[in-house]
Amino acid sequence: MADRVHPMPAPPPPSSSPPPGHDAAAATETTPLHPSFRGAPPPSPGTYIIQIPKDQVLRVPPPDRARRYKKLAARPARRRRLRHACCGAFCGVLLLLLLAAAFVGVVYLVFRPLAPSFSVASLSIRGLDALAVSSLTPQIDAAVRADNGANKKTGIDYRGGGEVTVSYSGERLAAGPWPAFHQAPRNVTVFSTALAGGGVSLTEEQRKQLAADQAAGAVPLAVDAIVPVRLRFGKVLRTWTVDVKARCEVTVNKLAAAPANRGCMVKVRPLWWWW
Repeated sequence: MADRVHPMPAPPPPSSSPPPGHDAAAATETTPLHPSFRGAPPPSPGTYIIQIPKDQVLRVPPPDRARRYKKLAARPARRRRLRHACCGAFCGVLLLLLLAAAFVGVVYLVFRPLAPSFSVASLSIRGLDALAVSSLTPQIDAAVRADNGANKKTGIDYRGGGEVTVSYSGERLAAGPWPAFHQAPRNVTVFSTALAGGGVSLTEEQRKQLAADQAAGAVPLAVDAIVPVRLRFGKVLRTWTVDVKARCEVTVNKLAAAPANRGCMVKVRPLWWWW
């Protein structure tokens, strides 16, 4: 025999309002909310400093300053162009100097130029009287020997405008021109030139010294020459014109005789100056 099952009554629906007395218990049993669910607290009053990275700052000048901003912004570009131009010019000049130095070095190694030597072959002096009271007008005929024998490949062009002077005890007696001519390598040239002076006044001490030197047969004189010279390398290559200075110390026993050369000193600028 089967069991009889009686239906159970349905449970009552939940009420939306809690039973009386339940609010106080629920308030005491509610779990506090997580901080993330809470709203941000209101900022306290005061001054704040906000730091923003420079690469995130949008630099936009105001309209009234836009033109000035463009001018100021273009300055660095002009300065860079000026610096580049100056550096390029400096490098170009340095390169030219290096090339010139290399060229002069090659020319020197190939031709081996040397300074010419000079000497006084003869002197003939007239009008130099130690006993004369008035001013003197000396006349001197000088023969000068120019020797280029030391140069095997270098010729010398003596240009016009040179001058030869003769002096005694620092007093200039006479002066004359140095002739223009070309001197080939390994060549020796002797030329004559007439020197003239006027209004030469010797002091009393110089007159006495000149009379003593003439009596002793040893009159010291100085022969100076300033000559415009240009070197010639081969048939095409030539240098600029440069002044060469020479000074010869001579002694004559008579006023018309071959002098005794005590040595000539030649001053020549270095080769790089000739270019």
